[in-house]
Amino acid sequence: MAGKPYFLWDVDVTEDQLREKLRSGDPDARAQWQGWVMAEARYDDVWKYLTLEDVLRDWPHIQRHLGRMRGYWEFLLDGWRRQGLIHA
Repeated sequence: MAGKPYFLWDVDVTEDQLREKLRSGDPDARAQWQGWVMAEARYDDVWKYLTLEDVLRDWPHIQRHLGRMRGYWEFLLDGWRRQGLIHA
């Protein structure tokens, strides 16, 4: 996955720049990029950039950046909670 991430085809950002943005100390800035990854990347590729811990920690900030994929991620996280797979 070198170069430009396929799911950010319309954004001028490299792989390294994206990873740097995902480590931002500003939770709102970080969440914008996390949401972009979660909304645009294939499910398996999301986990190449984010951890479940990242998502749970920043969920209140991420939600508003998910667009049409918000319901999908809410369904997954709620299901994992109901099954006892995550506690948050």
